[in-house]
Amino acid sequence: MAGPWRHVGSVLDANSIIPKGDRAVPWAPTVVAVDGTYYCYYSVSKAGCRDSAVGVATSKSPGPGKWHDHGVVVQTGTGNGTDVSPYTISNAIDPAALVLPDGSAYLTFGSYWTGIYQVPLGKDLISPVSTTQPDARHLAYEPNAISAPNPNANSICGDPTGPHAIEGAFTSYHDGYYYLWFSHGRCCDLDRGTLPAAGSEYSIRVGRSKDPRGPYIDQAGKNLVDGGGTVIYGSNAETYAPGGQGVIRVGDTDILYYHYQNKTVGLAFSDALLGFNPLKYVNGWPVVQA
Repeated sequence: MAGPWRHVGSVLDANSIIPKGDRAVPWAPTVVAVDGTYYCYYSVSKAGCRDSAVGVATSKSPGPGKWHDHGVVVQTGTGNGTDVSPYTISNAIDPAALVLPDGSAYLTFGSYWTGIYQVPLGKDLISPVSTTQPDARHLAYEPNAISAPNPNANSICGDPTGPHAIEGAFTSYHDGYYYLWFSHGRCCDLDRGTLPAAGSEYSIRVGRSKDPRGPYIDQAGKNLVDGGGTVIYGSNAETYAPGGQGVIRVGDTDILYYHYQNKTVGLAFSDALLGFNPLKYVNGWPVVQA
């Protein structure tokens, strides 16, 4: 994991086939491998709006050049299926897939607005079990807005109740528990002169459950839907505003990976760095190691 890393190409050699948002630059991807096929779930959207979609591409190789874009898995805002709850009130970006040993699979998605949701995926892993009855679970939410709403906010662009800063969910498993990780607070392209109040910047939080469908509870016993979430990793030393996290198993160790800013380098999107730390578990709760 320490590298060196090099750029070898892209999953999609052309625009996403989804006619939404910044389809030329799909973002927030996650990849799972099942039975020799790689599934890359990705986001298309316009920043600050929830006219969004989670798409998926597949390949028999993790490398570039052989990916087939299947288009929409779920979408919000406009398009087929967006009149069904929870797509009427959520934001379909930041996908993460959880595939269980029995073959059942779930897609987690959501950013801001009403938070994080989960829907079962079909056996093909490229579509939900149902588009009309999605059997969605609400997994996490930040009830308090971090600032006042934009006066031009509506149900699609901006949130009339203000920005609810929760996103980037990822599910991992360890020793009998499923862990729902998420990013909380303000992220990226920050103005050095008007930084968020200390503790309001990005941080990595978690809750756990015996059931992959939740409910997920934090270390203090609070449901993540009620604003719970134990802070596992926040700003420290040269690491500022870590988030965008996932967990990968390397040997017998879980590794938390994430992006972060270093104030001595810069606070622009292009200044973000990749970090990773091993985890240990104390009484069933993850603890970041140096």
